[in-house]
Amino acid sequence: MTELQAMKRALKLAFEGWGRVSPNPLVGAVLLKDGAVVGQGYHREYGAPHAEVEALSSCDDPHGTTCVVNLEPCSHRGQTPPCADALLMSGVARVVFAVQDPDTKARGGAEYLRSHGVEVEVGLGREEAAAVNAPFLWGHARPERPFVALKLATSLDGFIADKWGKSQWITGEEAREHVQWVRAGFDAIGVGRRTADQDDPSLTVRGRISPRVPPTRVVFSRAGVLRSDIQLVLGAGTVPTVLLTAPSSRKTAEASLAGSEARILEAQGLAAGLQGLREMGIRSLLLEGGSGLAAEFLEVGLVDRIYWYQAPMLLGQGLPAFPEGTATELAQAHRWVPTERKALGDCNLLVVDRELCLPVS
Repeated sequence: MTELQAMKRALKLAFEGWGRVSPNPLVGAVLLKDGAVVGQGYHREYGAPHAEVEALSSCDDPHGTTCVVNLEPCSHRGQTPPCADALLMSGVARVVFAVQDPDTKARGGAEYLRSHGVEVEVGLGREEAAAVNAPFLWGHARPERPFVALKLATSLDGFIADKWGKSQWITGEEAREHVQWVRAGFDAIGVGRRTADQDDPSLTVRGRISPRVPPTRVVFSRAGVLRSDIQLVLGAGTVPTVLLTAPSSRKTAEASLAGSEARILEAQGLAAGLQGLREMGIRSLLLEGGSGLAAEFLEVGLVDRIYWYQAPMLLGQGLPAFPEGTATELAQAHRWVPTERKALGDCNLLVVDRELCLPVS
């Protein structure tokens, strides 16, 4: 196995920690010796051993091996001892990692290892690794707001519902299962008021992954209006729920939530609303509906990632995923970065990021 192949395996292993390690990053590690895998591991749970330590523990004799890992080994003692120390003490001869740790408290492992005679290479698989940990990397580069992802499920001609407003179900079972997996990796799930009132979603994670911390439910209602008999309001005592509204709509919001444990967050505009959510500890937000809210976020450049599920059908007319916005000349249009393409049953998933966060090596 080459080091590049080992990095791809490390990235695949890293995803095994999805939904369980936040606010830590997703990390996988592979130990190579003479081209063979002799150990591997991943960060399983927040507060549990890091990927490098897991890999070392799985190896009978790590002396002289190469450790391939998607993030710089940490050099500080936090919930666990420094990984750089563990690698050095085990006799690892070479460390290859994809991106530098942006956390000023944790980074420095590369310099520490080099200073003690370990060969270190940085940058292998850099772009793919940056996409895997986009919420973590952007959280340090742009601490004023959460990483925002938009989920869309559409027909081939771009509609999220038919002419009569019916949207269940455009996509198939495998695509819907994948949405549950995606939900598990985000701190919060957001919808607009109309979607909350009309669809009465639970916005909980019902897939194979049980997130370490259930995502907070966020409803965007500038006017403070929200039905009091929907799941998001009635279940706010079990799953944290936030109604984000304009300061002028405080009294209306209080009336809507009378007797509920849902919180009210006042903010003037989306940017201020996101800042308020970040101050509540929300580092990543998944938007699930509706089209007006999605269009507003896209129009002001506050969407960092799109999960686009496309079903093999044509509706002809319906509710468009992308309502008409400000016209942009082709030459001036921003080109998003594709980070994943995959088939989910008879549906296709396309994941694109507005841009990659690539720490300086």
